[in-house]
Amino acid sequence: MSPRFLTFSLAALSSIALALLCVSCAVSGGPVTYRKPSRVLHQWHDDGGEGRISIRISLTDQIAEINRGDREIGWCYVATGKEGHGTAPGRYRITEKIEDKYSNLYGWFEDEFGNVTDSDARSSERVPEGMVYVPAPMPHWMRLTSYGVGMHGGLIPEPGKPASHGCIRLPREFVPLLFDAVVVGTPVTITSAPSQRSRLEIESHPPDQDPYRYPERVMGRNPEGLRADGSADSVIYRNGLPARFY
Repeated sequence: MSPRFLTFSLAALSSIALALLCVSCAVSGGPVTYRKPSRVLHQWHDDGGEGRISIRISLTDQIAEINRGDREIGWCYVATGKEGHGTAPGRYRITEKIEDKYSNLYGWFEDEFGNVTDSDARSSERVPEGMVYVPAPMPHWMRLTSYGVGMHGGLIPEPGKPASHGCIRLPREFVPLLFDAVVVGTPVTITSAPSQRSRLEIESHPPDQDPYRYPERVMGRNPEGLRADGSADSVIYRNGLPARFY
């Protein structure tokens, strides 16, 4: 086989391969996208050092910040009172701790098969025939007022939005940590002012560096903890958008 014929054959094969590659891209192509990072609901990094614990809850951001002395040791999203059941701002103290508590006011109706027929029932309501009333669980209860407002574990259906009947719900995975750290007498401030986390400045990104589609470009580096699918171990949010990945 002559060198000239070999060169021609290699060039032909290269052209065919390139054509097949283009066809393949056309069939399965499309922009590469990344999954939106999962929203982180809490962080905890208590150093166990000196200083008493204090809690500050922002009604505006629906975020609780926990300090030991002048050091932040954790934060979490909360769900305070929704419209008609608003949680009142003020300065409080934890006056009672009960690990396993149930509401004496709210719960739900369910049938004999366990199907919930009314998820927002009151204990004072007449129970429909064939139904039973189930009081709402309030695990790791930390009372703040004499009239039934406190902090406890519960569902955070939409982080950043109120959802409760007046209590302060904390993420279920987080509340045991806080419950074990606080004592009767721990101060709790509930305020309409923004949280410290909301004051963090959002990095400015060009349109083609949207953190949802191109998370590896945020801050010009691959953020620590960012996985290949675009999710992250920890994300700081502001107004529902990721401000920083951790």
